[in-house]
Amino acid sequence: MPLYEYACHQCGRQFELLVRSDTVPACPTCGAQDLRKLLSTFAVSVAAGGGASMLAAPAPCGSCGNPGGPGSCRYDA
Repeated sequence: MPLYEYACHQCGRQFELLVRSDTVPACPTCGAQDLRKLLSTFAVSVAAGGGASMLAAPAPCGSCGNPGGPGSCRYDA
């Protein structure tokens, strides 16, 4: 069962949802089903003997490839 990130076209909320084969995704805020699936980042586990420098980290804001362009990254403060 994969975990997906969505953005609601109606209210703009972004959320995660565990999707089963019979799941019809809907916004938990407004109930709309008009959603856009987002590109998610993922965590990487380092095997024993690996250093902290091998851990994946997000790129600096403005360079993550967000289709909304610089400044629209959800990690911007």
